[in-house]
Amino acid sequence: MIYVDSCILIYAVEDEGQRGDAVRQQLADAGDEIVAISPLVTMECLTGPLRNENLVLRDHYVRSLKLFRRLSVDEDQFIRAAELKARFGLKTPDALHLAAAQTHGCDAFWTNDNRLGAAAAGLDLRVFS
Repeated sequence: MIYVDSCILIYAVEDEGQRGDAVRQQLADAGDEIVAISPLVTMECLTGPLRNENLVLRDHYVRSLKLFRRLSVDEDQFIRAAELKARFGLKTPDALHLAAAQTHGCDAFWTNDNRLGAAAAGLDLRVFS
């Protein structure tokens, strides 16, 4: 199972350049692999369109987000996030994304942040920049 953090979906939905093309191609190449998100991804992806009152983009995200497996974020993930934050100095959202991936048994983690390498132990980290 692949966990994609918010930036990956933002690239897939909004970036019409090479980076967006690369992300869309990798998602297509994932084939039957389960691709997962958490409620944090939903919140982060919707914030920009809502801030800009772009309801067309908001609706596009809502439809797109339904294509992914939803992973819960509850106390177990917050405990793991606290451990990651304390040990690696991660910001809260990064720690929560990694915690969701690690505690739900994901094999891979896709992000744009190469600083997450040490904290992503046990996950195949793919960085899109």
